[in-house]
Amino acid sequence: MKLPSSQFTKDQEKFRLEVRSFLQKELANRTFETACDSWLSGCNPQFSKKIAEQGWIGLTWPQKYGGQERSAIDRYILTEEFLAIGAPVAAHWIADRQTGPLLLRYGTEEQRSYFLPRITNAECFFAIGLSEPNSGSDLASVSTNAKKVEGGWLVNGAKTWTSNAHDAHFMITLVRTTPYSKESKHSGLSQMIIDLHDKGVSVKPIKYLTGEHHFNEVFFEDVFVPDNRIVGTIGEGWKQGLAELAYERSGPERILSTFPLLEEIYSILKQQQNKEAMNKLTELVAKLWSLRNLSLGVAKMLEQGGEVAVPAALVKAMGTQFEQSIPEMVRLLTETYPTMDAQKMLDRYMAQSILHSPGFTIRGGTTEILYGIIAKDVING
Repeated sequence: MKLPSSQFTKDQEKFRLEVRSFLQKELANRTFETACDSWLSGCNPQFSKKIAEQGWIGLTWPQKYGGQERSAIDRYILTEEFLAIGAPVAAHWIADRQTGPLLLRYGTEEQRSYFLPRITNAECFFAIGLSEPNSGSDLASVSTNAKKVEGGWLVNGAKTWTSNAHDAHFMITLVRTTPYSKESKHSGLSQMIIDLHDKGVSVKPIKYLTGEHHFNEVFFEDVFVPDNRIVGTIGEGWKQGLAELAYERSGPERILSTFPLLEEIYSILKQQQNKEAMNKLTELVAKLWSLRNLSLGVAKMLEQGGEVAVPAALVKAMGTQFEQSIPEMVRLLTETYPTMDAQKMLDRYMAQSILHSPGFTIRGGTTEILYGIIAKDVING
């Protein structure tokens, strides 16, 4: 099943075919194996290096940092093709999606010159340190703290649900640089780049139901962070973090995590000429079309520098629920015997989707939190 074309130029469609051809060749050569949720759980540094050799990491960034200065829509196309084929892109994903744009907007020239070329060469991977063990969904209540010392800061605390921290080199970490205040809990937060191999940093695994190791807890015990690793302005971490989350919440990865399963059941039903089941499946395809256009609209707004917090929240809230609905629909349409090592692709994709999907509506902001953001915007007009 082909993703429908929508508002793309001939050059953009040409680029899509170039990316698709590369991925299909790598798949045929067994460089990787298609999987659901591969953008978060498919960590393959060697494959990320192949992508870097194509110039496809940091695609929109300035050339002097290793980018190609291409449009956000080109990057959207690239991302769609990765997700549609289930390529293992998790190693460089966060650095490409969030760290680079964050440093381009708030970082120093020293930080940009050091980190960005290493990211585009797939030599430097990043994790994100936001959630904490005792904070729940109230991100502003974080207690990981940084105290000023000569030449830098000492960080103590813990972060949880840190995707691929065990494979990453650095982490953009939200810390409290002034004491917590209920009256102004969003103030006093700052962002720092922490070397995950520094003394005092320990990474402990949180395993999936599948036994896979992707999430982690990260502990900091008197970790020294030099002043030149502060991102942006001290005390402005909350505002900076919100801008960063727009990139995290609005992309096609919030829609296409279980797309390989949808494509597989589509192919099977088409081969069987099962018209009744196909009619039911079209409901999902229609939702995919709508969500995709919403996500694409956010990408265009980001390119133009628009305010996208609310539409990004919509994409994430609606998109991840859509992703969860795909295995449920497949269960109703056909018999499956899902196991992670199944030879039959439908069964394997079904197992991946069932076991990974509970986290879809949690990671990147719970659905309840996102609905709260949307409701506040409606109330405030």
